[in-house]
Amino acid sequence: MSETTHDATVAVSAPAAPDEGLTASELAAKHGLTVSGARPTLIEYVRQLWDRRHFILAFSRAKLTAQYSQAKLGQLWQVATPLLNAAVYFFIFGLLLGAREGIPHEIYVPFLVTGVFVFTFTQSSVLAGVRAISGNLGLVRALHFPRASLPISFALQQLQQLLFSMVVLVVIMLAFRSFPDLSWLLVAPVLILQFIFNTGLALIFARLGSKTPDLAQLMPFVLRTWMYASGVMFSIPAMLAKRDVPGWLTEALQWNPAAVYMDLVRFAMIDGYDSSYLPSHVWAIAVTWALLAGVIGFVFFWKAEERYGRG
Repeated sequence: MSETTHDATVAVSAPAAPDEGLTASELAAKHGLTVSGARPTLIEYVRQLWDRRHFILAFSRAKLTAQYSQAKLGQLWQVATPLLNAAVYFFIFGLLLGAREGIPHEIYVPFLVTGVFVFTFTQSSVLAGVRAISGNLGLVRALHFPRASLPISFALQQLQQLLFSMVVLVVIMLAFRSFPDLSWLLVAPVLILQFIFNTGLALIFARLGSKTPDLAQLMPFVLRTWMYASGVMFSIPAMLAKRDVPGWLTEALQWNPAAVYMDLVRFAMIDGYDSSYLPSHVWAIAVTWALLAGVIGFVFFWKAEERYGRG
């Protein structure tokens, strides 16, 4: 552009910048810029997680290997810890408190060990989930990746640890004359459903724990109460049958997810632990708990994706 001055000379002015007058958001959109750490759509988030599936698996394996790296017995503690817990519970509940009521004595040890192993799977997944974000802030702040990778990998780590324990559980079953048959195949779908349920819980508590670090100190007490209410050491219907307990309370305790997954594994593997110990519609309950926890947990965690590691 040009204009004539008072002395008849021509002054040339600079052309207007093409971005002049645009707001910051309009300017960013024009040049394809997006907010750093912005939450993607739910479908895009799932795609990002799938693209990082190899990282999730490798991270879970690394955590599992490092867990007992400072102990002399190393990875043997993966199996020794729940076995020692089972021994303590057998002495206190099985021998001193008579918690074997309603369970044949010859299957009580497999019953107890199965309960301890399966509940520990859920317990450890929740505890790891609480610290998934708050305990890995350096990684969260340094790298860009879907944050759900962390609680999912921790739940996967606990699944791998349970699979190691299942080898010992098989030995115990054989020692107490519960031999393999087709019903043992039911263990696979039960553990898949429990893994989905555990992952959902891990995602929920990962988000809660990211803003409330003290939650990690509270959760062991909550989980211990849950364990005592889930029939790890005793049969819920047999224990409550001779007590003045409303029927709806017995059903509610049997329908709680920890009890459902434990009882299904017991039913699959222990000879003598038949369907009379199971609540009605037990498979439908197991699937419902897995879907509810998995979907709600995933969406709940995704909603805060852009806030993890900030502040």
